[in-house]
Amino acid sequence: MSIRRRGAAAVVALAATLSLAACGSGDSSDSGSAASDGGSGKKAAVATGGKDFADAAKKTASYGTDAQPGQFPRTITHALGKTELKARPQRVVVLDVGEFDNVVSLGVKPVGYAPTEGDDGIPSYLKKGAGAPKSVGTINNLNLEAVAALRPDLILGSQLRAADKYQELSKIAPTVFSIRPGFTWKENYLLNAQALDRTAEAKAELDAYGKRAADLGAAIGPDKPTISMVRYMPDRLRLYAKASFIGTILDDTGLPRPENQQINDLAVEISPEKIDDADADWIFTGVYGDPGKTDRDTARSNPLWKNLKAVKAGQAKDVQDETWYLGLGVTAANLVLDDLRGYLVK
Repeated sequence: MSIRRRGAAAVVALAATLSLAACGSGDSSDSGSAASDGGSGKKAAVATGGKDFADAAKKTASYGTDAQPGQFPRTITHALGKTELKARPQRVVVLDVGEFDNVVSLGVKPVGYAPTEGDDGIPSYLKKGAGAPKSVGTINNLNLEAVAALRPDLILGSQLRAADKYQELSKIAPTVFSIRPGFTWKENYLLNAQALDRTAEAKAELDAYGKRAADLGAAIGPDKPTISMVRYMPDRLRLYAKASFIGTILDDTGLPRPENQQINDLAVEISPEKIDDADADWIFTGVYGDPGKTDRDTARSNPLWKNLKAVKAGQAKDVQDETWYLGLGVTAANLVLDDLRGYLVK
């Protein structure tokens, strides 16, 4: 069956059968909850604290294909099985910001994307190369009918986000899932690139990023400041740790962290009354969504905040949440390096 006929048939079938539900916690950088349907166990297993969380990067690195460049059909091994691609994909749907960043960095304009909750716009830093993709719901509430209507020949997502939708998605088009977004971003990038037959380009991008990170570390010098990462969210306040997107970037530059953030986990959650736990030479803060719906103002009105070393030195800075925390790809990582250089290299 042709891709066009396959997509049309999927639309008809899905229109009659689908009932969509939210499938996460609303945090686009990690989800610790899972939907109550058939994929909940697979999603929970790779969420923060899940049994497979720590091994996610290593396992993702083992996925992919042994096909040579330009060779099709090719079979991609991924988090939820094996997927055959008959030809080099041309119409790609991405189900998270990380996959969006990945494909755009490789010169692919996706036909569809799932934005973060409460934001139906294309991330501003990706607009130049994104083309005009259509929204297919949100990261935590996919519209499978909209996916099918776009007649994709490849869908890219993750087990954490959409394990419960994998079977339906696979009936629409070949679907390749990483384990989870976040600290696995480099491994996810290479997995996506293998599905797109752009592995060499992805490796070159990662090599260039690695050199820029090392050069930044050298420019900062041997006496590197400690960096604290604070993120205000509607239902929590987090200090981001090593097993996070931003954690990997700081590690690549050799920037040290406060002891309470030197853990192999996504983040440590604190109350606004414990904001002094964020103390460091520099504090970089992000806000997910509307600041008024978070505890940011409460935390900053606390005398403990005003007495922090970084605050008193003028070294507590607000940063772009969409790149530092939501970006999850090489384009965002390079923009974070630019920001760090602007702050830390005199």
